[in-house]
Amino acid sequence: MNVSMAPIEVERKRALEDRAALERRLETAGLVAAGPIVEIDTYYSRPDVDFMETVECLRVREREGGCEITYKPASDATTHSAAGVIAKKETDVALADADQAARAHDLLGALGMVRLARVEKRRVCYRDSGRPGLSVVVDTVVGAGSFIETEILSEGPSQEAVRRLEEVERLLGVDTLPVVTSPYRDLVMGGGASVPLDASG
Repeated sequence: MNVSMAPIEVERKRALEDRAALERRLETAGLVAAGPIVEIDTYYSRPDVDFMETVECLRVREREGGCEITYKPASDATTHSAAGVIAKKETDVALADADQAARAHDLLGALGMVRLARVEKRRVCYRDSGRPGLSVVVDTVVGAGSFIETEILSEGPSQEAVRRLEEVERLLGVDTLPVVTSPYRDLVMGGGASVPLDASG
């Protein structure tokens, strides 16, 4: 088991309208795809604190070959900008293997945590070795739709990371797409059902 405190994640999510056009622009910009992979996220809340209201995140993420527990702290004016940029530190506990996911669920249940939602998505992650700390993910989320999320890992002041994020969004032509501020958890809990995903497509 490994516990890590990541740098501040500066990110913005947008609703995706034309995936094929975006994929062409990603390739032109030199970003290389990894995936797709299917991730299953199960979200929890404390019994005495509603993480939906505080916009905290406690989840178990399962994927082929691995799983992890993640916590993201509550949101406030310093973590969420008016422009929909989110900047938070993330604490991850990487578990030994995918079989440990059931143990993680049992542990959180034994601690009295309340299960909120199960989110299933197909994710493709794009990176560029010439742009360290940058990742662009394209997600298709069961019951919610398709999204693009641009993320910059920042060791220093988030203002520079925001500038880089905006620069990448303009380069990819997604800077005018609708900003989505709700977590996938909230979108799925407010949406309808859909069919399971297949990692092959």
